[in-house]
Amino acid sequence: MSRAFVAVASAEHVRRGRADGFMQVCHGKGGPLRRIDPGDRVVYYSPTETFGGRDRLQAFTAIGRVVPGAPYRFDMGGGFVPFRRDVAWWPARETPIRPLLPVLAFAADGNWGYRLRFGLFEITETDMDVIAAAMAAAEPAIAAALAVPA
Repeated sequence: MSRAFVAVASAEHVRRGRADGFMQVCHGKGGPLRRIDPGDRVVYYSPTETFGGRDRLQAFTAIGRVVPGAPYRFDMGGGFVPFRRDVAWWPARETPIRPLLPVLAFAADGNWGYRLRFGLFEITETDMDVIAAAMAAAEPAIAAALAVPA
C-alpha cells in the first residue's frame, strides 16, 4: 500500500527538482528519503520562493509519485553531494496552503507549521487527495505505470 508525504523546500529548489525528475530533502540527507518507497505520493510545500529568502510563498508547489529505485548520491559541485530520489512529477498548479488548512488532518491542531520544520512527514491519503484536487493535479498514465503495485 502506498503512503503520502509532504516535503519542504523553497520553490526555486522544487522547480529545479521538478525539471530534472528528482527530489531532495533536509539539506540532502539520505535518511529521510529512505522512509519513502516507490509508489508513494509526495507533495512539496514551499514556505518561500527562494532558499533563505523572506519572500513568503506558503504554497504547495509540486506533486508526484516516487518511481522504482533507491535514494542515490549526486555531485552538485563544491563538495556538496546530496541524496536524491527520482519522482514522476505530475502536471499541477501551485496552490496556497491557507485555504486548505481547515480540511487538512495534519493541520487540525492548529500547529501545522511545526510539522513542516521536519522537512518531510507522512500525511493521510485523504489529505493528499485534498491537496491533489486543489492543485488540479493529474497523474499521467506513465507515472501510474511506474508505481509499484500495493
